[in-house]
Amino acid sequence: MNLKGVLEGILFVVGDDGVTLKELEEILNIKKEEVKDLILELKHDYENTDRGIRLSILGDAFKLTTKKEHKEYYQKLLVNEDSNTLSTAALETLAIIAYNEPITRVEIDEIRGVATAPIIRKLVAKGLIKEAGKSDLPGRPILYKTTNDFLDYFNIESLNELPNIDTLVSKDDEIDLYDSRYKEEVI
Repeated sequence: MNLKGVLEGILFVVGDDGVTLKELEEILNIKKEEVKDLILELKHDYENTDRGIRLSILGDAFKLTTKKEHKEYYQKLLVNEDSNTLSTAALETLAIIAYNEPITRVEIDEIRGVATAPIIRKLVAKGLIKEAGKSDLPGRPILYKTTNDFLDYFNIESLNELPNIDTLVSKDDEIDLYDSRYKEEVI
């Protein structure tokens, strides 16, 4: 088995959280020195100029990050006027933040049921949310809240103008989670 490929996949899956040397030892079931060698090999592979990502060591965690020298292109993607519309995932994330602010990324992930780190980065870059300090939870995660640009985007004066959640979803409404509005086509 190609453990370097497995390592790359692990780094992709853990995303912004990163993974520690000890965790990699346990997951890959190899010795610390072997893990270090794999990390160095992969890091060397990413140093090639035709690669867009790199392996970074931030604190005690290893993670994949973009190369700083490509920053101007990533910024264009995030602030491109053509991409000024928000995806459903971004709207869901914004709603969670607006109704629960200040809130941590992990709390948002728990509510949505999926990782939201890339969406949060885009929303911060678009100026719709901002960091609002640190939580008292272990690890002191960052708290997020909406900005005045959020209010402008949705043409409201304050969060008090948001619809009341209780009026949006009646407790009497039953939703069949297994019924889809999409029908399978028989071939």
